[in-house]
Amino acid sequence: MQMPLPFKPTTVNVYAFRDDDGWTVVDTGIDSRHGREIWQQLLAGPLSDAPVHRLIATHHHLDHIGLAGWFQAMGAELWTSRTAWLMARMSILDVQERPTPQAIAFWREAGMEPDAILERAAERPFNMSDASSPLPPGYHRLSEGDVVSFGNRRWTVRMGEGHAPEHVTLWSLDDDLVIGGDQLLGSISPNLGVYPNEPGADTVGAWIASCQRLMPHARPDQLILPGHKLPYRGLPTRLRQLIDNQNSAIERLLAGLRDQPRTTIGCFDLLYRRMIGKPEFALALAEAAGHINHLRATGRVWPIGKTGDGATLWGA
Repeated sequence: MQMPLPFKPTTVNVYAFRDDDGWTVVDTGIDSRHGREIWQQLLAGPLSDAPVHRLIATHHHLDHIGLAGWFQAMGAELWTSRTAWLMARMSILDVQERPTPQAIAFWREAGMEPDAILERAAERPFNMSDASSPLPPGYHRLSEGDVVSFGNRRWTVRMGEGHAPEHVTLWSLDDDLVIGGDQLLGSISPNLGVYPNEPGADTVGAWIASCQRLMPHARPDQLILPGHKLPYRGLPTRLRQLIDNQNSAIERLLAGLRDQPRTTIGCFDLLYRRMIGKPEFALALAEAAGHINHLRATGRVWPIGKTGDGATLWGA
């Protein structure tokens, strides 16, 4: 099933697996009146023969866990990784009426124009609670290597990193299904963003390492159930593509920084090779910071000074 989203990608995939005593749902969509109406139609229609007794959230982003609390209020048990649960619960409880000093410092250091910083500083930022139901305490932890049963199958839990910490993927031991979430997307690449709460994170390095770690478990015949777009086969090829895509972006970035120092925002043209509009600016900045952090962590770029507005200049 595909739930609508008010941002790109415009839908998120959710899945339902029948057990003898009820349904297991994987991921939820955001919490909105329209989203709840769709779920109520599904619960009264194709899922009406049994209750939803288990909800699996692949990771903490609101399009995947936004309605988890709503399902829990109806009696479902939430299964996810410890980090995903902690991140989601913390983010839903952390409501900010204005950007934090850490966010403003992050923007300034990345090279955001002073007028843009002033404009954003006066606006209420988007909070996860704006599109997520309250998440109660209590969940069932999924850990690397666990074997769990639902949908009349046994599944091995394998964690991804980079797009989201401790991102749950599930690999069937009884047939060819793999639940990939946003870790194993087929036709788009996940955002590998860095944010003010952890400005030094090496999301790109974690992503590449997790793709390499999952490679030995991938087979061409597996049917991958991703978090967005269509299911697909050919996972070994897709993992190599995902790794190659990041390495190509890294090489473009290095080549540009060898020519001249740039701020993080000044690297947009190297990474994206197109104009970045205001609606996608925050995600573009987050991913650019991820690439700079990876190059710094691997000793290939370093800070060489500051601009007059306080932004860091990076050189290679």
